[in-house]
Order: sequence, then C-alpha cells, then structure tokens
Amino acid sequence: MLPPAAQGAPQTGLSVDPSRYPQVKRGDVVDVLHGVRVADPYRWLEDPDSEETREFVEQQNALTAEVLAQCDTREQFKTLLTALFDYPKYGVPFKAGDRYYFYHNTGLQAQHTLYSQASLDPSEQPVLFFDPNKLSEDGTAALAGLSFSEDGGLAAFSVARGGSDWTTIQVLRVDPSGGPPSVLEDKLEYVKFSSLAWTHDNKGFFYNRYPDPASRPANLGTETDANTHQQLCYHVLGTPQASDAVVMAAPDDAPNWLLSGGVTDDGRFLLIGVSQGTQPANRLYLVDLQALDKAPDGSAALAEYDHFKGPKKLPLVKLVDDFSASYSVLANEGATFYIMTNLGAPRYRIVKVADVSSAGPPASWPDHIAQHPKDVLKGALALKGDSLVVRYLRDVVGMMQLRSLSSGALIKELPLPGVGSVGGLSGDRKGTECFFSFTSFVEPGAQYRIDTASGPPEAVQPALFRRTQLSVRDHNPDDYVFVPSRDGTLIPMFVTHRRGRQLDGSAPTLLYGYGGFNVSLEPGFSANRLAFMRGYDGVFAQANIRGGGEYGIDWRNAGSKENKQNVFDDFQACAEYLVRERYCSPASLTIQGGSNGGLLVAACANQRPDLYACVLGQVGVMDMLRFHKFTIGHAWMTDYGSPDKPQDFSYILPYSPLHNVQLPEGGTRQYPAVMLATGDHDDRVVPLHTLKLVAQLQHTLAGGPEAEATGRPQRNPLLVRVEVKAGHGAGKPTAKVIEEAADLFGFAARAMNAQWVAPALGQ
Repeated sequence: MLPPAAQGAPQTGLSVDPSRYPQVKRGDVVDVLHGVRVADPYRWLEDPDSEETREFVEQQNALTAEVLAQCDTREQFKTLLTALFDYPKYGVPFKAGDRYYFYHNTGLQAQHTLYSQASLDPSEQPVLFFDPNKLSEDGTAALAGLSFSEDGGLAAFSVARGGSDWTTIQVLRVDPSGGPPSVLEDKLEYVKFSSLAWTHDNKGFFYNRYPDPASRPANLGTETDANTHQQLCYHVLGTPQASDAVVMAAPDDAPNWLLSGGVTDDGRFLLIGVSQGTQPANRLYLVDLQALDKAPDGSAALAEYDHFKGPKKLPLVKLVDDFSASYSVLANEGATFYIMTNLGAPRYRIVKVADVSSAGPPASWPDHIAQHPKDVLKGALALKGDSLVVRYLRDVVGMMQLRSLSSGALIKELPLPGVGSVGGLSGDRKGTECFFSFTSFVEPGAQYRIDTASGPPEAVQPALFRRTQLSVRDHNPDDYVFVPSRDGTLIPMFVTHRRGRQLDGSAPTLLYGYGGFNVSLEPGFSANRLAFMRGYDGVFAQANIRGGGEYGIDWRNAGSKENKQNVFDDFQACAEYLVRERYCSPASLTIQGGSNGGLLVAACANQRPDLYACVLGQVGVMDMLRFHKFTIGHAWMTDYGSPDKPQDFSYILPYSPLHNVQLPEGGTRQYPAVMLATGDHDDRVVPLHTLKLVAQLQHTLAGGPEAEATGRPQRNPLLVRVEVKAGHGAGKPTAKVIEEAADLFGFAARAMNAQWVAPALGQ
C-alpha cells in the first residue's frame, strides 16, 4: 500500500451521516500472496446470485436514491439533456450488394435503426431495413454486429440482451427491391467477442463462440465464469449449429487466446488473428480457401478440417507465429499482401509482402509506407484501382491522406473541417467511393464522401454528404494545452467551455480520462457534456494521458504494467493545471472515468483526495488482485500485469483501488463525494469490483475502528448506483443513458455547489 494521502477533500454540498450507511458484514477471508497477507472481507460479494448480494445491492440503491433526491438540479439537467439528445443521428453509409445502408436514430429512440436505399439520389426515400427496437419492449436488446454476404443477399446479425457481451446470431434474407427482409431459421448461441465474415460463395460465415458457461445461468451475463477456450467456427447456412466446423480453438496450454477470422476482399484467403490479451500484438495465419477440398456443391469442405473431429489438418500458412508485434492485413493483390504493423515502428507502418507463400520473417518485409516521424498511423482503406485512403493522428487530431496502393506514394493531404476525429471509414476494393465521419467537441456528426473516380487523383476532395444540424457555436472547442506531468512528460489536454466564460477559479469543471489499452481519446461530441457545460456554465477537460494510443505504442507502454503509476500522475497533473490556471478549484472539480477510466479515478481518489470535490467511477476495474479470475479479465494482464507473478504483484498492489482506501492524514480527513456505477449484466468488468470497493470505502472512511477513533469525519457521500438489465455500456438504450447521466451529473453538481444557469444563457 501507498502511504495515506496528506490532505482530505473539501466538504461538498452533500452530506451523509455515517450512521446512514447499511451495516455490511465483513468476512474473515485472508489470502497470502507472495508472502503478503491480503484481507478480502467482501469476497462474498463475488457471488452475484446470492441473497446476501441482492440485499446489499437493494440497500445501497435505496440510500443512493435518498441522496439523489437532494440533488435539486437533477430534473432540470435531465430535461435539458433530453432536449439536446433529441436530434437526428446518422451513421456512415456503407454498401452491400447493390444497396446502400446507414444507421439512423430520430433522436430519442432506444436503439439506432438500419435503413437502406438503392442510390445516393437525394430524392430517393430510404426504407427501413432492420429495427432493433422491436426485439424487446424495454429497448435493452441491441444490435451488436452485422455482416452482409458478398452478393448482399444475406445478412448475419448478432443481438445482445440486457447489456451482456453474450450475443445470438441470426440471418436475414435481403429483398433486392428494398422490401422487408425475412428471418431464416439459423440461430447460433454462446457467441462472444465474435468475428462475422462470409465466404464469397455466400454459403456460410465464420464466427466465434465459447463452450457453454460452466455455471449455465438462466440469464446469461450475470455469471462470472472465466471466458476461455474460444473457438473460430464456420456455419453453413441452413444447418444446425451443432454441425458447425471448428476451424481453430484456443489450445489447452493457451486457453486465454482470442481468435478472429476475416476473408480477404478477393475471397481467396481466410485470415486468422490470434491474440493473447489486449496488447497490440498478434499472430497472423492464412488459409487459401481455394486450395481446400470441395463439398459436392463446390464450396470449401471445412468440416473435413474440423479442429476436433476432422480427418484432415487445416493447411495454415503461419505468416507470423509469435506475439512480438501487431499485424493487420489491409489489402491483397493475389498473393501480394499489404500489412499494417508496429514491428519496429511504435507509430505503425505499412509493409508489402510480395508473396505470402514465401514471405520470410516479418523483419525482412520492406516498408511500403514508412513510419511517420511523429504522427500515428491509425488505419488505411484500399479502394478499387490504385487508391489507398490513410488515416493518421497528429497530436490527437485526425488527419487523412490519399496515397497510391501500389507504390505507397503520397498523392495529397485530404482537407478536414477542423480539430476533430475521423471514424467509420467504409468502402472496399469493389468500388471507388468511401465514406467517413468527422466529429468534434462542437460537431455532433458529419459524413463525407470521397470518390477516387471523380477526376485526377490530385483533384480528389472529401465532399460533405450529410451533416447533423445542431448549433453549438457558443462553445469554444480550441483550447488545447500540454501539461507537464511529474516526470516532465507533456500531456495533451483539450478544454472546452462557453465562449467568454470568465475563468476565476469557480467554474464547475469535469475532467475525463481513460489512460489504457492503447485507446486514443480523440475529440468527440457528447450531449451529456454539452448539457453539463450549458446547464452549469461548466468547463469540460479531456486528458490524453499515457496508457492510451495517442502517440503510438511507446505512449501505451509508458502507462502499462510497471509504468501504470504514470497514468495517475498524468491525470493528477492535469487536475492541478486546471486549478492553477483558475478554471476551477478543488471544490468545483469532478473527475470521471469508465472501465479502465473507473480504475483511474478511483486510484486518484485514494492518492489525491484533496484535489477533487466529486469522483464519478463507472464500471471500473477496482480489485486489481483478482480481476484476471472473472469473465474476460485474463485478457487485461497484458496491460496490468499478472497478480500471480511476484514482480507484477509488487507494482499492482500499491495502486489497486480496493486495497488502498485509507483515511487521509490531514485537513478534513475525508474523501470527495463518490458515486460508483455498474450494471447487473456487466460481464466485461463484473459488478463485484464496484460492490467490493463501495463496501470498503464506507467501512474504512465512515464505519471502521479508525474512522470511529477520529470521529468519523467522512461526510461527503460514498455511494453506488447499480442498474438492472444494463452492462458495460454498449447497446444501452437512450432512456437509460439519459437517466444515468442525470443522476451522475446532478450528484456532481450538488457536490460542487454548482448553480443552474441554463435559463440565464437563453437555453
């Protein structure tokens, strides 16, 4: 453990007497880990189905509801957020067969719907293709994945329910005239973290599944069983799942391997990626589908190569057979492959493999597009002919280029409308057009189209295809600063607020961060944050701390494993900057993070409680000594390290949120107001993390012997919000998103004593 914090948090606008917290039993479980005795008194909360856990959740939710009732701007925030959320949202168009498709939400629909149209003619009325809102009455069934067959006549789709990562795959037959599709009888279960890739004969597709969970819960998504032995399977249309060929399975000596399957644009090769966690590194295998034995109908007889029962061995070409770097196939011309990799290139490069049948070691593959001296290559899309659209990140701002696929030569920089992020690139080798989205802190959504056949390559320009008309020009998106961290590393941070906002140290301020898993926090629009800024005349800051992918693999590595403390130092430095530059004071600063970001803000609350008024930690990884034992947690050891290894344990224990809750030594001797949030169907970061931490916070700061001896100084509330039929976040229906945001931001506002000013701003 680290020493206790020197100073306590400011007293906030909310107060909970320690006697109001539920009486929670403490067990006597003690683990001895590498010679260190580690108490785990709330081990019993790891059972999500026990009556004791259910009672704990009910009591905690009841207290939270009582405190939220004191948050007097919560309903005003909800009304404003609902109004701001109610604008038409459009996804990036993509083409399948002869039709275009795009996702759309009229504003407040629970889930986005999918529309199709025969052409891009503005006079053509799009038709509804698929409406996930009809899958459940409460909107908690979400479309998790979709893949069209090569001819566009079939669509495999996966549905997640209640927020779980588990999905079910079904198949639609497309009406070429644009009529409603028909649902086929195919139904695939126990699907999770899955690929969806059709063979080009339109007869079947590759997908991923796991063996049935050992606990076999009646309601998938509440179990905590470790997800191991993933399989890559091939489903032949019209056959039962039991007959699906297992193309590859994670071996017993590497049960945590994650597999992915894809098919090259020409349909010839099956691409198999193998990863051992979340580290940006993978093995890359190929199968020449044309070389496989044929079934009577002419399709590849994959059942003959079944991993468990096939008489023949799958003829794998192991292009890369270690985890030294990441490899992603961008395009191929027959046996010539173009691959994006970080081998010897922390900011990524593209290499060319002349013939995959005699590729040689990856170190011998020549640069096709060399690593940029500063910018990070984020992806590339090959189109028909010789065109390659390339996306870079330059100081966390999206950039685009048009290059020659055959030579890699730069043709031109593609202009973008400002400081923002590029996403949703769609297109393929069959066409000359591609679409992409552009978003920023003040740009809710614009889609652009590029057509490389519109003229000479040097004249190609992105053309605005569709823009959401939602004016947020009263806010300043351009404050972009570099903050020195404890070791001198400069940390980028975006700061957004109303134009003309006086900065006198009193602004209600929200600081958001993530800092892990090679994830880049690019500029993006959020109705939640806009409502915070407008409702309270607040400031929003986004810290691009180490651990993410903003500057490539070196930036990620500098915030992973033994370097994880850098992440917390970076975030605390950003908080200190906001106070020093008079955006806010500790009494008006809230920090927020989710998942790995939940770990971030919980650790920062332990280390520097004096810096913040409020902590919002959503679906966080809080028990760093047992995270690897539940569902997919084992995959995160490539970021965090393994608590089972003595060396890794030595740097994990000092920051683990659950194991470092301590009374601050001076000042108020209390923590900020804390609101943790989780969902009962979160089978990514299971709820036990959040439940155990809130129990420990309440005991140590408000109920235990040390708190008793110091007069129980903790008055800032320590609460948890557990949502029913909700998971890690993906697919959450709009109403639940708005309800949660209103609770969290209403709580934070009351803690910061923020005044509601939206009417005064003319909103």
